[in-house]
Order: sequence, then C-alpha cells, then structure tokens
Amino acid sequence: MIYYLAGFLQRYWGPFRLLQSHAVLLALGAMSAALAVWLFLPRLWKLMPRDRGKLICADVGGAKSAGKPTGTGFLVTLICLPCAILFVPMDLWDALALVFIYLAMLFGYLDDRAVVPWGELKKGLLDAVCALAIAFFIAMGHSTLVWLPFVKGMWMVPLWIYVPATGFILWFTMNATNCSDGVDGLAGSLTEIALVMLAVMLYVVVGYKPVAHYFLLPCNPDAARWAILVMTVAGGFAGYLWYNAEPSKILMGDAGSRFLGILVGTSAAVTGNPLMVLAFAPIVLVNGGGGLGKLVLLRVAKKVGMDIGDDSLIRKIRFPLHDHCKKNLGWSNAQVLMRFMLLQLLVMPILLILLIKVR
Repeated sequence: MIYYLAGFLQRYWGPFRLLQSHAVLLALGAMSAALAVWLFLPRLWKLMPRDRGKLICADVGGAKSAGKPTGTGFLVTLICLPCAILFVPMDLWDALALVFIYLAMLFGYLDDRAVVPWGELKKGLLDAVCALAIAFFIAMGHSTLVWLPFVKGMWMVPLWIYVPATGFILWFTMNATNCSDGVDGLAGSLTEIALVMLAVMLYVVVGYKPVAHYFLLPCNPDAARWAILVMTVAGGFAGYLWYNAEPSKILMGDAGSRFLGILVGTSAAVTGNPLMVLAFAPIVLVNGGGGLGKLVLLRVAKKVGMDIGDDSLIRKIRFPLHDHCKKNLGWSNAQVLMRFMLLQLLVMPILLILLIKVR
C-alpha cells in the first residue's frame, strides 16, 4: 500500500520517493513486524488454548510443554498480515498465493483446536488443495521458466507438469517443517535462517539482472517484492522467538510451523527452481521429512511382504531426528537447537554454491 501511496506523496515532498525503494520497504517491513509481534503477542497469548503435553513423548521432554499457550503461530501470522499489506507491493496472483498460505495455516490452527484431531486423509487433502493452488498462482504471477542445478539453460515447463510437481514440494516442505516443531526455538530458528537467505536470493540474485545473468539464472524483477514479504514474516517470527527461547513461554503449534514451511517452499519456487528448498532448508527437511520417508518406506515394505526387523537401522533411528538426538544421544534441548543451527549454517552455503554456481 505504501509503495503506491508514495508515488502520490512524493509530489509534495521528495523524500517520500524512498518509500518506493524495495530495500527501504524490506527493512521497514521486517522491523515493524518484529516490533508489533514483540509488543502485542504477550497481550494476546492468554486467549490461546493451553498445551496438554505429549505423554507419549514424556521421555524426551514432551510433558514439559503442558500448560503453555499453544497455537500462538496463529497470532503471529495475523499480526504480520497488516505489516505485509502495508509494505509489500503485491499483484493479484501473489495476493491469492498469500491467501492460500494463510488458509494452510488456518487448517493447522483448527486442527489444533479440534476436540477430536483431524484424520491424516482430511489433513492431507486440505494441504494438497492449498499447495496446488499456491503453485498455480505462482506460475501465473511469475513464470514456469525453470532452471536446474549442474546444467546450463532454462526450460519453460508446461503448466500441467509445473503445478503438481511444485505442489508436491510445497506439501512436503510444509509437513516436514511441522514435524520439526518439538524443541523450543528449533523450527522457528531454522526457518528464520532459511527465510533471511531466501530474501537475499530473491532480492540480490534473482531480482537483480546483472547478478542473475552472471549466475545464468532467469531474472524476475518481481522476486524483489516477494523478498519484502519474506523478510516481513522473518521479522515477525523473530519477535515470536524472543518468547519461545529456551525455556519457552509459548508454543506456535501447527499453525505457525505449517505457515513457515509452505512460505519457505513458495519462496523457493519464486526463485525459478522449486528444488532450491533443498538448499535453503536442508536440516528441516531431514529432521522432519525423514519421518515421512521412514513411514512411507515401512508401509511399502509391508505391502510387498518385506520384513524390516526391529534391529534394522531404519527402525532404530527415531523421527523427527531431534527426538533421536535427545533420547538416543542424550542431547539437551539447548544442544539440539545450537547443533542443528550450526549444521544449517554450514550445509546451506555449500549446497547453494553447488546448486547455483556449479552450472
């Protein structure tokens, strides 16, 4: 909103033109969302339900969450929304994609609030609808021109291939991030790192023609606008992490983790290569997505009559992986958080160099 208003105001005072600078809007969006969440969240979380604890995970600290306000990711995303509307210059397609990102968040919140939790099939289908809709809107608003790692060139992918393929990546990233939420600050901190780096990629690389051409990537000037949205959300969840630091006062629940996961996946798609989510969120995908992979593997093995014994490596490793580290390796919450963040900061730049530069 401010971006368009500045075009009118600068006729009366020249410095208002700065409000059409993407860099200025990016900084204002991030700072305003962080401050708004930091100020208003403590006044609102008393309205949220209390966590009942996870007795099944009591041996890895699942009972410690009992009594804390949960689902506060719902509040964080709502507080971020006015900041996004104010500072992010969105077109119709991006606005529609954002609507379905919020719908995916809302489904997680309603599942958290439900007396009887929703079944896997219902949640999976609703997730798929949101993911496919977002993939379609990104394709219409940006492009289906895709680049791949290790290979020069760009390819225009047919819409009927792009939408289901990107939709699956969004679905997987959202659920993997949701599964990673179980240690104070873990999912929020890992996705915070991913969002900041995605904003840099969208603003400095994909959105800036000389740099995009240097890396042989398709230039998308509108990616810089998406970077403002990404940094605004990153600022908001930075305000949340202030209260979620060990020992946490609040929990974000499915609403927050699903929102972060699908936003990371969508932002990766805007870079022109949805598979870039592997580089921006490697630890999240291994930590949470490994459990999905293990479940699929065990079910397929059962279908084909293969017996995977209790002594096999696949059964010995607990998922999410942070549970394995706490139960089997004896790590504390603080050790899990710090070591996973260090791994993210180490692995992410290596993967970015391999996937972007080596082409």
